[in-house]
Amino acid sequence: MIPAGFQQQLATIVGHDCVLSDTADCWPYGYDNSRRHAQPELVAFATTHIQVRDIVLLCNIHNVALVARGRGTGTTGATVPLRGGVVLSLERMNRIIHVDPDNRVIVVEPGVTNQEVQNAAGKHGFFWPPDPTSAAYCTVGGNLAYNSAGPRAVKYGTPRENTLGLRAITGAGEEIHVGVYTTKGVVGYDLTRLVIGSEGTLAIITEATLKLTPLPETKRTLRAIYSTVRAAAGAVSRIMAQPMTPCALEFIDGRAIDMIRNYSKADLPTGAGALLMIEVDGPQVAMDEAVAAITRTAQGTSNDGLMDIQVARTQQEISDMWATRKALSPALRTIAPKKINEDIVVPVSKMPELIEGLELLSKEFDITIVNFGHAGNGNIHVNLLVNPEDAAQMHRAEQCLDQMFSLVLKLNGTLSGEHGVGIEKRDFIDREIDPVTLKLMRQIKAQFDPKGILNPDKMFPLHREE
Repeated sequence: MIPAGFQQQLATIVGHDCVLSDTADCWPYGYDNSRRHAQPELVAFATTHIQVRDIVLLCNIHNVALVARGRGTGTTGATVPLRGGVVLSLERMNRIIHVDPDNRVIVVEPGVTNQEVQNAAGKHGFFWPPDPTSAAYCTVGGNLAYNSAGPRAVKYGTPRENTLGLRAITGAGEEIHVGVYTTKGVVGYDLTRLVIGSEGTLAIITEATLKLTPLPETKRTLRAIYSTVRAAAGAVSRIMAQPMTPCALEFIDGRAIDMIRNYSKADLPTGAGALLMIEVDGPQVAMDEAVAAITRTAQGTSNDGLMDIQVARTQQEISDMWATRKALSPALRTIAPKKINEDIVVPVSKMPELIEGLELLSKEFDITIVNFGHAGNGNIHVNLLVNPEDAAQMHRAEQCLDQMFSLVLKLNGTLSGEHGVGIEKRDFIDREIDPVTLKLMRQIKAQFDPKGILNPDKMFPLHREE
């Protein structure tokens, strides 16, 4: 509950025009892309580091829940304000503070979009490797909060591997600067990697020092289609074992292929069990041999279930190939606009067992399941196509998810690769994390945020401490 006088104090910090209090104005800030909703009591727009600090201190004094957010593109409900309180929007903290090409560094505020970073870095011949699907809209702050990566992570890593340092405000309202400006540094604990992926439960990031990578001279795109998932997974293992690491290795299962065929003009063979989209990048002089090596590896011995493999030679051919992948999301939205989307990860060698297990669960619970994702690191997006208005189907979906998570852990996997925990997986993580480790994590949360005001009721199961 917002106490008397709180709104005026908040307006004193950011200005009256940067505070929303009307129910209709605040309503959109209770959503994220999970389609879950909780109504915030106030929304504040910060534009400076000092304003963020003062807002956190104010919420501390009055024990008011505070949820930071960027553009709300997350899919796990991590920015839904379950306890009302204040939503702190960082979308107006959108300055690119400094580009330092000599040291391959860019310093930005959290409200800068991923695409804006790419554009600024590209002018100097660099890029920032994280590239989630929502890059045109999602903010760097959100990318860091979730450790969101995208296809390029298979070669270049996640935000944790591509962020040097952070400036932030803890839940206690204390200013911290963690990390370094250099590419090497081992002084103290690595709090940078701790804050990244913590979903705003430990601290609010106000500035990020990002590590840039030189743009490759060229890139080639291949598409391989296999008769079975097992054949495609075998190809993935072979590709990842050879010296030329692809910069993208995407997987689409047979059900998704059929869906694409029905909703686009993609030229795809019938009876396909799985499809791989493969991209390699690097020096121009080495590219022909790299493509030849990837092609040989994708074929395997006696073609190993390979139905078709194509190498794009023109920009139009590249666009046509990726149109296959891009047709999938619109098709899913058409068929099931309120689908359940999970982003589990298993070791690459376990992908066939995962997909086959999901097929059995689909039949057992009478739920259509479509799978695609980042095959190179075993990060598969599992989509349950359900109707939320069908109570019986939703009950079966819950049982299916329960069994799916058990399967993932049995295969030595993890429950989330890049979407995070938020609300959606909060009550399952104690299956993956042992009681002692979970207790330590709660203690870390208490050190950063002693009053528990930052993004409460997220990350940890809602039961007594182990």
